[in-house]
Amino acid sequence: MESRKQNFTGALIALTTLFFMWGFITCMNDILIPFLKKMFELNRFESMMVQFSFFTAYFVGSLIYFIISARKGDPISKIGYKNGLLAGLLIAAFASLLFYPAAQLQIFALFLTALFILALGFTLLQIAANPYVALLGPPETASSRLNLSQAFNSLGTTLAPIFGGYFVFHFFTKWGKPLFSHSGKPVLTDAGEQLSILGIQIPYLLFAVLFILLAVLIKYTKLPRVVNPADVKKGAGALKHSHLVLGMVAIFLYVGAEVSIGSAFINYVGELLHYPEMEAKNFLAFYWGGAMIGRFLGAISLSSIKPAKKYVYMFFTSIVTFFVIYGIIFLESGGTFAFNRVAPFILFLILNYIGFLIGKSMPGRTLTVFALIVIGLLTTTLLTDGLLAMWTIVGIGLFNSIMWSNIFTLAIKDLKEDSAQGSSLLVMMILGGAILPLIQGAVADALHGYHYSFFVPIISYVYLAYYGWKGHIVKPRKVEG
Repeated sequence: MESRKQNFTGALIALTTLFFMWGFITCMNDILIPFLKKMFELNRFESMMVQFSFFTAYFVGSLIYFIISARKGDPISKIGYKNGLLAGLLIAAFASLLFYPAAQLQIFALFLTALFILALGFTLLQIAANPYVALLGPPETASSRLNLSQAFNSLGTTLAPIFGGYFVFHFFTKWGKPLFSHSGKPVLTDAGEQLSILGIQIPYLLFAVLFILLAVLIKYTKLPRVVNPADVKKGAGALKHSHLVLGMVAIFLYVGAEVSIGSAFINYVGELLHYPEMEAKNFLAFYWGGAMIGRFLGAISLSSIKPAKKYVYMFFTSIVTFFVIYGIIFLESGGTFAFNRVAPFILFLILNYIGFLIGKSMPGRTLTVFALIVIGLLTTTLLTDGLLAMWTIVGIGLFNSIMWSNIFTLAIKDLKEDSAQGSSLLVMMILGGAILPLIQGAVADALHGYHYSFFVPIISYVYLAYYGWKGHIVKPRKVEG
């Protein structure tokens, strides 16, 4: 039994590395959007095609996976989790290499194609990794393990705006020839700095190398086999679970809302406060950093740690992580990013902590509490202006934190042999990240600005509050015969 725990620890470390990488790359889309918007002179709706291409691939890839699993049995259970992870990493590496010719030839469609293939690779990673983390240990702590892995995913999404924005909009732009749009205009940052195609090419070449190195790491990491190929069943048994079907809708709306808010953020802050990209990205880092903090707290809250110690650990973790994020931004800015500019975030940390206390370490209850808080924050955004409107958007990240993990584990609870197929259906619903940003972008174009378009994600959080309250409850299946 002890050896199995050691195996699980090694597997969790390897999987957590994957969570970090796909979090970083996914959040790089928030940097790509303003870059490509300038490069190809796109409107708000057109710029959201970045997210549409990326997240549509999750739907297409998961749909193909589901059809195969329904007709011939679950592929991951047949080939093994390790081979599924390796295939996903190699596809992602190939897609990252496509960014070089896309930038060189300045073909928007090729960028979208590269993003689509990249997300196909991530689809395989998601289908294999999420249920695998949930299954590597006792069912009662599955949400805690998934929150911990998702916390490192959020570490990637936190660092992406800081370092990705720095490399794309500042560092690598100095290396190459000045970039001009198709109409012949120089492509500049909001601060007036000339952009270069190397700002996109070099980061994605580095990503390709990292994916290959990760594939080598996974190849030589001992991963315990959880599912026996002999037990693989055909059919669409997962769809017979009502809490999974409702969870699919929840994933669609959650991912759609989170991605839509993050995608609009840099352009919204530019409209609202006239912040250039290099400044706006620092606050975007706190939006995604909030998700990281909340997921670390979620991992502690839903763990088996005694309550007396649990909330002390949560308090110190939130404070330490906050200062780590600020310290990284402070150093990256050359010491010019003053602390008083991020001090309001502490108020949201306190509110987040209170939310966890009310949630009482119950995944469904915590999901409902956090969704209701986000509805309040978005309503405040719509009714206010200036810094308050920006900070209520930034604060949402803290409360988005546990949503993926809690929805996922609630949705696959008691699925047993249908777990991998159920996972593919949930990953399919990442399609929300393609649809909702497009809707919000279209609404923003119609309203001549992003501000009032934030009513769109409110609809998502109303449903998420319901799913955490009632929708996740497992209903007993009727025994046939």
